[in-house]
Amino acid sequence: MPKTIFISLPVSDVARSTAFYQAIGAVRNEAFSDDRTASCMAFSDTINAMLMTHEKYRHFTTKNIADARTTSGALICLFVDSRQAVDDMIGKAKAAGGNLDPSPVDNFDFMYGRSFEDPDGHMWGVSWMDVEAAAKAMAAPATA
Repeated sequence: MPKTIFISLPVSDVARSTAFYQAIGAVRNEAFSDDRTASCMAFSDTINAMLMTHEKYRHFTTKNIADARTTSGALICLFVDSRQAVDDMIGKAKAAGGNLDPSPVDNFDFMYGRSFEDPDGHMWGVSWMDVEAAAKAMAAPATA
């Protein structure tokens, strides 16, 4: 099995969150989902978001669950194949009721990124990068 990421997110309404993530292009993985407490949303064969009720999420931690609308606990970024793919996912997030661009837009020759918040306030970045151009930009001497 390749290295796989499961990002676990506490949500207030699993069905609403499932619909949101389906609207932005994730696919529900029935093998890791149930009808009431959890929904596994796959972005690829190796990237998944586990949406869990607060009760189920508490099975994995004794810490307080942060309100993602007011507290930042993680910044999640998904890289896609093109600038257009960034805008496409942001457009889908808007249509599904997401809060768009809560952080500044990155707009460089070698990188483009935008962001959205899901219905529970979890912030996702969506970015594209030309790796070769980024490496050249990072290697260039700084100008004053």
